[in-house]
Amino acid sequence: MRSGVAGRWGVFLFWVEVEAEEREDLATSSRRRRRGRRRRPRRSREVSLPRRRPLPAAPRPPPGAGTPGPVRGSQSLQAVAPGPGRTRRPHEEGRERSDQEQMFSNSDEAVINKKLPKELLLRIFSFLDVVTLCRCAQVSRAWNVLALDGSNWQRIDLFDFQRDIEGRVVENISKRCGGFLRKLSLRGCLGVGDNALRTFAQNCRNIEVLNLNGCTKTTDATCTSLSKFCSKLRHLDLASCTSITNMSLKALSEGCPLLEQLNISWCDQVTKDGIQALVRGCGGLKALFLKGCTQLEDEALKYIGAHCPELVTLNLQTCLQITDEGLITICRGCHKLQSLCASGCSNITDAILNALGQNCPRLRILEVARCSQLTDVGFTTLARNCHELEKMDLEECVQITDSTLIQLSIHCPRLQVLSLSHCELITDDGIRHLGNGACAHDQLEVIELDNCPLITDASLEHLKSCHSLERIELYDCQQITRAGIKRLRTHLPNIKVHAYFAPVTPPPSVGGSRQRFCRCCIIL
Repeated sequence: MRSGVAGRWGVFLFWVEVEAEEREDLATSSRRRRRGRRRRPRRSREVSLPRRRPLPAAPRPPPGAGTPGPVRGSQSLQAVAPGPGRTRRPHEEGRERSDQEQMFSNSDEAVINKKLPKELLLRIFSFLDVVTLCRCAQVSRAWNVLALDGSNWQRIDLFDFQRDIEGRVVENISKRCGGFLRKLSLRGCLGVGDNALRTFAQNCRNIEVLNLNGCTKTTDATCTSLSKFCSKLRHLDLASCTSITNMSLKALSEGCPLLEQLNISWCDQVTKDGIQALVRGCGGLKALFLKGCTQLEDEALKYIGAHCPELVTLNLQTCLQITDEGLITICRGCHKLQSLCASGCSNITDAILNALGQNCPRLRILEVARCSQLTDVGFTTLARNCHELEKMDLEECVQITDSTLIQLSIHCPRLQVLSLSHCELITDDGIRHLGNGACAHDQLEVIELDNCPLITDASLEHLKSCHSLERIELYDCQQITRAGIKRLRTHLPNIKVHAYFAPVTPPPSVGGSRQRFCRCCIIL
């Protein structure tokens, strides 16, 4: 796996390294041609046969070598910064015609270049990924120009090369792609810092989607550059960029008014002041991910509820200081809310479920794992009002019983994923209602029942009618047997069953002088 990535990285790095040198050579060659060639001395008349002109050596095929620029939109394809000078090769001195004249000449051996117009070839190249484009750029000079045309580099994902990408690579990419680039993912590229991203922001001012997830060298300086140059930015992912502070959010608020999606998960220096500045300048936010922002309080949620009426997705996982007061404000101000994650917010109660049921009828995803104060009463109100629910994570909601499952089976016909892990009061009767409910036959795909001690093989019998069921979790369900799982698989042959059966402890030896222990006891 690693060797394949390394091979593709070699192709990619070959392009960005050689491009600068080759463009400098082309410029030097053009200047020499303009000065004129030195006149050759006249040959003696005694020579009867003309000397045979040697053929020029085949040019080396690195991507970008000697290309005059893209076929169209050449102004936005900036040449990368030239590297240090080097000795010129003999064949470069003998180039008498420009690259543009030779690209699609009648003598080109490739039939595809003769039969298809350049515009159609360029369209075909637009469907290729980064690695394939770099390989095509080494086929011929004509393909080099087409493959490296900026219009083909509107979406770049460098996640596969995350360990190798350095700042200079990002700078070269930005200079080549220029205004064509719309979407760039540098997820996990630890070597990219503020300087490279500043150059990127200056060159790629039409960027709309930027993923910097895990780029730990990123600081507030990057957000300042984006604010200054990238006013069209819509989606920005800064998850795990722990140096980000309130200054970044203030900068984005001032320079990126079109921002619709922002991920600042695990940026634990962000406080309510940063959120306040953000939402006042970016009122069109539709998705906000604040997972692990442990300093956020209810006051921050009040700002969001007051200024973000278009909000659709909100993630507050492990924001431990959040209470009912802040989330109720969200429910009342964001009626279009479809996805809410409040897992780990242990202070919330049924009041949140009531507010969601009354104000957010379009809710599709609810994750409230480890919210142990939620009960059947709140989930009953929710189920009766939110009929579009598709995914629910109720792990460790230890107070819920079969009553919640009965309400879900009646009122939520679109339910696809349901997690009931560690809900120790759930019994076979609740699973029976769920298996006979409106969602069972065509919708339910995943159900997690691990660590539910009251579940038996009878529950598996009730789930046989769930023809869309793809996966079931049964870890530590001590009353589930292998025979029950086997019977379930006869009706649902493609289902994935995740279960664990503890090894049987061997009996003590008969008549032995000392007691025998199982392997676990020996290890302990």
